[in-house]
Amino acid sequence: MKASFIPCCAVLFGSAAFLALAQTGPYNPEAWPPTIDLNKTVHYVVTDGTLASPGGFWMEGLNILSGGDQVTDDITIGGHTGKKVTGSYLNVADPDFYAWAESEFIDILVQVYGDEAVLNAQGQPRNFNFLTGTLPELAAPNGGQIAVEGKNKRWNWVLFRIPNGIRASDGTRLVGSIPANAQGAFQNGGVNGGTIRFESVPGLIVRVIAFGEEGAFGTPEDINQFLPPEACDPEPNTNLAGIDIAAGTANHMQVLNGHDHTVTFVENVGPTGDKRRAVIPNGTYLNFGITDNYLGKPCNDPRTVKVCVDFYDDPAFAGMDVRFGPEAFATDDAGGIGFAPEAKRVVLTGTGAWLRRSWTVPAVNLKGVNADNFTAGPRFLSQNGQVAVSRFELAILRTGDHPLAGQDPLAACVEDPNICTDAYGRYAELDLGRDIRNGLNTGSSGGDQEMIVEEAGPAGDRRLAVRAAHDDGTPGFQHMYLNFAITDEALGPSSQPNAHLAICITYYDDPNLVGTTIRPEVYQTERNGVQTLGFTPGNWAVALEGTDQWRTAYWEITDIKFNGVNQGPQAAARFVTGDAGGIQAKIAVTRVRYAVIRPCGPHAGENLLAECKPVTDVSPGHCPRREQRPVELAGHGQLPGAGHRRPQQPAVGSHQCHRRGH
Repeated sequence: MKASFIPCCAVLFGSAAFLALAQTGPYNPEAWPPTIDLNKTVHYVVTDGTLASPGGFWMEGLNILSGGDQVTDDITIGGHTGKKVTGSYLNVADPDFYAWAESEFIDILVQVYGDEAVLNAQGQPRNFNFLTGTLPELAAPNGGQIAVEGKNKRWNWVLFRIPNGIRASDGTRLVGSIPANAQGAFQNGGVNGGTIRFESVPGLIVRVIAFGEEGAFGTPEDINQFLPPEACDPEPNTNLAGIDIAAGTANHMQVLNGHDHTVTFVENVGPTGDKRRAVIPNGTYLNFGITDNYLGKPCNDPRTVKVCVDFYDDPAFAGMDVRFGPEAFATDDAGGIGFAPEAKRVVLTGTGAWLRRSWTVPAVNLKGVNADNFTAGPRFLSQNGQVAVSRFELAILRTGDHPLAGQDPLAACVEDPNICTDAYGRYAELDLGRDIRNGLNTGSSGGDQEMIVEEAGPAGDRRLAVRAAHDDGTPGFQHMYLNFAITDEALGPSSQPNAHLAICITYYDDPNLVGTTIRPEVYQTERNGVQTLGFTPGNWAVALEGTDQWRTAYWEITDIKFNGVNQGPQAAARFVTGDAGGIQAKIAVTRVRYAVIRPCGPHAGENLLAECKPVTDVSPGHCPRREQRPVELAGHGQLPGAGHRRPQQPAVGSHQCHRRGH
């Protein structure tokens, strides 16, 4: 009863605050804004069904899609159940999209939860872009911004307005028709099965989305006003709490023993030579309370937390499908509950060893789940067996201008211990010239990444190579991409944490393509517990000089997942080629090599592509005898290890030194 009462009261008090503001805004999220026009066409969706239709020409029927890079999950927060973007995009399908065929502008009314996702990474307003049209004719107009006051930990009405552009091929509008040249999943008049897609909005939480004629909801100036957040003490200058049950020590943390998480303390658990005192759940839950608000208060912003646990893989668990990991956590201080993905739980196999691993959970509020007077992180679940825990640590991954921002006090505790062993491969190679396909192959050719395999190279060294098709492919696309598939999980499963990947390619430095460029561009990554897209900077591009030789180029990406971008089942980064002076970048690549630099274990720091790495100390205008390009291109501007110095980046078109290919 208590858990239900809190969000109810929060809604009632919030309603009273909005009623006091009458017709001037900000408007009450418990009702449609009073500025709406029932005589204009509107299509909408309410995720929890708690707003009735206002009538008129308003019709419920929009669908929020989920899948691929546009995944959404249910979340209870602020007294309502909304949809949270856990991918990169929020794609909305309108089965009646033809209604917008004559609309010069489309208004998009959204009820969003005011957390950090409404702003950019620096906590400032960001442009909200909306993808319209069908492949290959697309536009991504800016619909407006949310002011910093919108980060108020409340549900807020926000109104965006976008132009509905004209399609060049047939003169129809981008939203409201399907042209003859449409490609992909365009059944609802847009891309990937949708109609209008919110671009790059990871973490955004919505409760209502409505498409309408211009003026159907009022004006952005009327709608986009915000109540202030409730006052709260600043976050403390701390980021780690924990308890070591085996050692009998605690750092502002204790085991909770009550509600549905009662426990038993047991002695001498574990294999011979490593017996420990531990705690075992009497039922299925283990919960740990933080004392003295040591890591912050429930009124502080939700944060990504990292939890590190020592737990025993009991031999009795063999064949029992015992699973262990984080389950439920608080999303706000008013009783909202979120759930960690079941796929993140580890399956115990009965090895008879103590295991140590971590989990990262985004957007956790410190109210906890049934934590009483304590604060807490995620509650843990022991499924199909009682798992013994000897140590439990919880870190808050601070951000922004906090003194501890960017620090991970549990960096040595990894999510997948197998990355510290030989369980996963570290090297993959594709060499078309020598017909080597060792865990790597050309990717799927089609869509906007049409690729052509053909001979290339100087007269005395012709080799089979792959290039982006450009105008040789399907009409309407730029065909500027190259993609390579990782086969047979050669570098380990996609479930492993971000990998540090070295990349070496061998390409033909064609005299006819001087100035054109190539670089790995977009890739999947996990940041603060959320999988999203990562992009390399433009100055990573290698420009062709026209030496009529095979050359190598080298990069490192320090935070890559192997889920791939428009390439499955696995891939690393998709490559982009850039034209120059009207010359199409038909750059031929004959060899691609990947090497994972592991952070721990017997191969920690080893780089199997070290021989391809450029030198880091070259005098201006001088190439060393072994011909390496003096451009350090490691992710985040760093090379691994000590003693490396970052050289000057050459300007585009300036002299660069390369190591030759094989």
